[in-house]
Amino acid sequence: MLLIPAIDLMNNQCVRLEQGDFNAQTVYSEDPVLTAQHFEKAGFTHLHMVDLDGAKQKDPVHLSILNLVSKATRLFIDFSGGIRSLEQATEAFDNGASAITIGSLAVNDPDTTLSILKEFGAEKVILGADVKNEFIATAGWLEQSDRDIFSFLEFWLDKGFSKVMITDVAKDGMMQGPSLELYQNVLQQYPAIRLIASGGISGMEDIRKLSQLKCYGAITGKALYEGIINPEELKAYLKQN
Repeated sequence: MLLIPAIDLMNNQCVRLEQGDFNAQTVYSEDPVLTAQHFEKAGFTHLHMVDLDGAKQKDPVHLSILNLVSKATRLFIDFSGGIRSLEQATEAFDNGASAITIGSLAVNDPDTTLSILKEFGAEKVILGADVKNEFIATAGWLEQSDRDIFSFLEFWLDKGFSKVMITDVAKDGMMQGPSLELYQNVLQQYPAIRLIASGGISGMEDIRKLSQLKCYGAITGKALYEGIINPEELKAYLKQN
């Protein structure tokens, strides 16, 4: 299982939100490039970068930081936040993204989502599913759709997506454990997908449980920034990957 650190960007800073609340943020670093380099030196190979301002404005605003991080590290960078068109997706790749995650667009504009998937392929385009009470949230979690997670997955997996990042908004930034039951249910129904779990990781035990579920990857943020995860355990885990 891939262990993937997260950099969430607001006002050019690395922040973490609680349950997707833009008013409940903690600034952890004013230098995203240095933070990314720190993750690389710790042994990570992938990075999940979220443009929170872009998600809110429905237009990426931190592409310059993406560009700087891509040039300063060799990390595989998955970028998300505000992508609403093929042109914006292309711009993200031009600025160093290795992959992009599409969530809100997949709910609101299937045709454009399909065009992006066709243009770049399933290895470079990840389906994002931000979930509140099993329904999909959009626009940086500020809006809630009437699509439930299972019908959403059923529709898009049939169209060619293979990697799916699922975030339980209620768990995100709370360090109260990930949504193991949700992930288990999804994997039971769709065993072929490569599920990336996001939200709630509070320590190595949570990571071990997600690995036992056969998740493809797991995103971790706050537990890393606050030093909750034991560095020695983490180092050993990364060696296994």
